[in-house]
Formats: sequence, structure tokens, C-alpha cells
Amino acid sequence: MEGILAPLMFVVVFAIIFSGYPVAFALGGASLLFAFIGVELGIFDWNLLYAMPERIFGVMSNQVLLAVPFFIFMGLVLEKAKLAEDLLTTIGTLFGHMRGGLALGVVVVGAMLAAATGVVGASVVAMGSISLPVMLRYKYSARLSSGVILASGTLGQIIPPSIVLVVLADQLGISVGDLFIGGLVPGLTLATMYGIYVMGVAAVKPEAAPALPPEMTDIPARELLRRVVVVLLPPLALILIVLGSIFAGVATPTEAGAIGSVGAIGLAWARGRMSWNVVRQACVGTTKLTTMVMFLLIGSTAFALVFRGLYGDIWIEELLTGLPGGRIGLLLVANLTIFILGFFLDFFEIAFIIIPLLVPAAQVLGIDLVWFGVMIGMNLQTSFLTPPFGFALFYLRGVAPPEVKTTDLYRAVIPFIVIQLIGLLLIIQWPALVTGLVR
Repeated sequence: MEGILAPLMFVVVFAIIFSGYPVAFALGGASLLFAFIGVELGIFDWNLLYAMPERIFGVMSNQVLLAVPFFIFMGLVLEKAKLAEDLLTTIGTLFGHMRGGLALGVVVVGAMLAAATGVVGASVVAMGSISLPVMLRYKYSARLSSGVILASGTLGQIIPPSIVLVVLADQLGISVGDLFIGGLVPGLTLATMYGIYVMGVAAVKPEAAPALPPEMTDIPARELLRRVVVVLLPPLALILIVLGSIFAGVATPTEAGAIGSVGAIGLAWARGRMSWNVVRQACVGTTKLTTMVMFLLIGSTAFALVFRGLYGDIWIEELLTGLPGGRIGLLLVANLTIFILGFFLDFFEIAFIIIPLLVPAAQVLGIDLVWFGVMIGMNLQTSFLTPPFGFALFYLRGVAPPEVKTTDLYRAVIPFIVIQLIGLLLIIQWPALVTGLVR
């Protein structure tokens, strides 16, 4: 009986989760249930749970996780103040004169929003609301338009300062700055591959990605320069300051997040977009997401404590290190598990439940944890796109015009999923793409 309790705990937790119960409470409830069973069977006593308050206080005093609300707030201010909308309009004007230019502009803005927000839902909804109607109006293919918005919106999973990378760094026990540096080249490589694909489609099927009409792009050079200086350069400068301060070691991610939040407020104020309504919406959104993260952390802390009390950590480590193929076997199982769970669970939930179980085995097998973290982030990004349950699909479905069908979204993402898998294979084949800048 003792040998099956740890695996059974996993089964019960996922059964509760898939029944629709909130993940944080599923973790906490299952932990209490199995704690009672463990005590009754004499595997451990109630003294084990005395460690819970100390662990929770440890979570709450974690300076790294303070970066999460700062980066969320920064992104929400830029979105609610409609600075993201201005970015799309300006870059669309810059690239719109060539075939596929509007779609290429969406890729560029997607990468910038990823660096400015780090929140997939915000990026996909913002670009879907603003860009998709415009692209359809100017005869862009519904599939290409939807696909490029979905793929570009998920770049927030991997391009720093990604919220995903902050949480992964905490769970992996590594430096957030190192993980940010490691994710930079893979994220920009993915964005470049998206752009190459878009221009390839425009060359092969001009009708799928036409140039904008001259009246949309023929504006005086002075006006275009003014738009670039006013709209494009300030957010870009903010991104460079936030990331540059982290990479140079001048500021911690938490301090850089605070700088970014103040900078976003300053940009909105300078454009005359700052209001109490913007502040309220940004604060409410930040509070909701941060509260969800904290409850997940408490639930996962209880789960981890009881799971270890049932010797589940030893069972997992022996299982993963004993897989056929060693490192390759672990990477295959880890990627497949995370990819499948990414259909059903948010990345926070995956990070707090699965990652702590994989880390000991990865360390035993000598896997570089920075590279491992970037690989997981890219894998999660792929699962966010994959039909039928990819979260990004549901985000875009909520704001897409009625003429764009759900089946169009499913077909639209297939080429970009292929690009994602190529990117994942590239970092597996050449780890230096991740670790080169870190070292």
C-alpha cells in the first residue's frame, strides 16, 4: 500500500483538476486527504505538517516572485492605455507598402509586446482585436492572419522578460537573469522564422498577403518619422532599459520590473492616456493574476510536502533516472508530458506541479538547468498553439470576427507549430543557442 500512495496521489489530483475544480484547491485538498491516509498508515505523523507555515512564509518572502506582479502591471498598463494599438498601427504603416508587410508588422509587434508584457493572453487579445479586422479588410487570408497573430502572441512565453521564465527560474532554482539571457536568442530566432514564413507565403501566394493600398501608406516622411519617434522608440527604449539593466547586472529582475512599471506609467502619461480607469484596470488584472499564483504556490507547497512524506520524490527520481536512454529518455518523457498537460493546464500550474519533480532527475543526469528551462518554455509555447485545446486559440476565438471559423484557427496554426518544433529541435541539437550568451 505504501508503494502506491505517491502515484495514487498524482492520479487523484489530476482527476479533481479535470473535473473542473480549481487547481490550487485540488492540490490542497488532495494533500490533506493523503496526509490523513499517511498518518493513519503510520508512514509519517502530523508533525510533518508543522513545516507548512515555514514553507509558506518562505514562498511569500521570495524576492524573485515579486517580479511577477511588476511585469504583469507593466504589460497591462501598456495594453489598457492603448499604446500597443499605436504600435500596431505605426508598424503596419512602415511595412504595409510591401506584400505581406502587415503580417510581418504583426510579428515585429508580437515580439515587442512579448518583451513588454510577457503575458500571452494580453498579447493575443490585443493583436486579435486590433490587427485581425484590418488584415481581413485588406483581403489578407483568414488563415495566415489568424496564424501569425496566434504565433506572435505566444512569443511572450519565451522572449524575456517572460513571466513564464520568472516562474520557471524560481522552480528550477536558477538565476532569472541567466534564464532571460538564455531565452533571448531562441525567442528572436522563432520570430525571425515566423517572418521568413510570412514573406515566403506572400511571394508564393500574393493574394493571401497583399500590400496595403497607397492611401494607407503614402504619408509624408516627416509625419512617419514623428510617429516612429513618438510611438515606436519610447516602448523600445523601455524594453531595452528593463532587459539591459538585468543583463548588465545593474538591477535584479524585481527591481527591473519596478522600473518597467514606472516607465509604462510614464509613457502612458506622456501620451495623455493615463487615467484612473487605466490604473484601476491594470491593478485589478495584476491582483487577479498574482493572487492566482500565490494560491497555486500554497497548494503546490502542501502537495510537495505530503508527496515527499510518502517518498514520492524518491519514486519520481528513480523512475526518471532509470528510463531507457538516460538523458534522452528523460527529455523525451518530460517534453511529451509538458506538451500534453499544456493543453489542459496553465503554465503556472505545470510549473508548480511538474517542474519540481523533474529537477532532481535532470541534475542527477547532468542536464544544464538554464537550457532545460528554455526548452520547457518553448515546449509550453507550442502546446499553447496546438489544437484542439491550445489556450491561444481560445483567446483569439473570443475576439475574432464571426467570419473567422474555429476550423480556420486550427488550420492556421499548423505551419507555425511546425516552425515551433523546428525551433525546439534546434536548441536540443545546438544547446549553445541557449547557453552561449549565458557563459
